[in-house]
Amino acid sequence: MESFHTQYSETVMEHFKNPRNVGEILDADGIGNVGNPVCGDIMRLYIKVKDNRITDAKFKTFGCGAAIATSSMVTEIVKGKTIEEALQVSNRAVAEALGGLPKVKMHCSVLAEEALKSAIDDYLKKNKK
Repeated sequence: MESFHTQYSETVMEHFKNPRNVGEILDADGIGNVGNPVCGDIMRLYIKVKDNRITDAKFKTFGCGAAIATSSMVTEIVKGKTIEEALQVSNRAVAEALGGLPKVKMHCSVLAEEALKSAIDDYLKKNKK
């Protein structure tokens, strides 16, 4: 059986141990909430938007190390992107940025993508775009 450290890349471990952008944005322009009832992971992603560009992103995640790492990475990826660019961020892009994920943990990258798209959808609805 693989040890915990050999199944995760150094980047995954770094984002798990020292996640970026943890917290909430009180005056968020968009909030995405997603969860996976099978594994129990729950993600909430906050975005701040100015001139159609994501200026800040934060998250709160209840879940495994991979869920925390993918939440952290997706916030790093989308900062500075336009809404259109952010909508193109896929779960594969998140997993690749982390140096890969074990197959049994790919659902965490899917949750990160869904949380981002949910936050953007919330922003677009609030701004009737």
